[in-house]
Amino acid sequence: MTQRPAPLSDPRLVLASASPRRRALLEAAGVPFCVRPLDVDESIAPDMAPEQAARELALRKWRAAEAGLATGEVALAADTVVGLSNARGMWELLGKPSGHEDARRMLRALSGTRHTVATGVAVGARGAQAAVGVAVTFVTMRTIEPSEVEDYVESGEWRDKAGGYAIQESADRFVEKLAGAGFDNVVGLPLKLALELALAAGFASAGAALARLRVEGVR
Repeated sequence: MTQRPAPLSDPRLVLASASPRRRALLEAAGVPFCVRPLDVDESIAPDMAPEQAARELALRKWRAAEAGLATGEVALAADTVVGLSNARGMWELLGKPSGHEDARRMLRALSGTRHTVATGVAVGARGAQAAVGVAVTFVTMRTIEPSEVEDYVESGEWRDKAGGYAIQESADRFVEKLAGAGFDNVVGLPLKLALELALAAGFASAGAALARLRVEGVR
């Protein structure tokens, strides 16, 4: 008679993302996980608010990841959206630039603004309902001089970055103030929220990491 392996007491966390920023944040938190990136359609309706769009995309990614989960695995999916509101209260959502000219356009649009960065996070096991949340940061950016725009675009740092900038790299010099969720949310993963959702989804190892964050005073 073949003996079945005992079920895992703590599910294995699967990061459904190729983002090196999200991977680095989880590693820094001391969370055990594996990476299983997916190719998911990230197109969204142009009239969606950033929070709504981030939630929709995170859930879309989680559903794609869920299909490939094995017993004892929990998928964590996330998506970050940068939103800029105009004088009429309409949103322009800025995803990843398609090329140099698109990166220039985004930086020029964000220059001198207070814009919104929303990250949706979805966590859950196969056949379960995902635990979902959205973190929002309001970013105040100083005026970026034309020469700075050109230098930044030429650096290539904008590639694969929502809104066309990386606050964790040299674009922090453009930022004057953050309000709401913290720096990690703008990087691409609100760590406290992600760990809370992972814990709610049954990933017990998130508890120790959460405790450390609370000691450090992370919001």
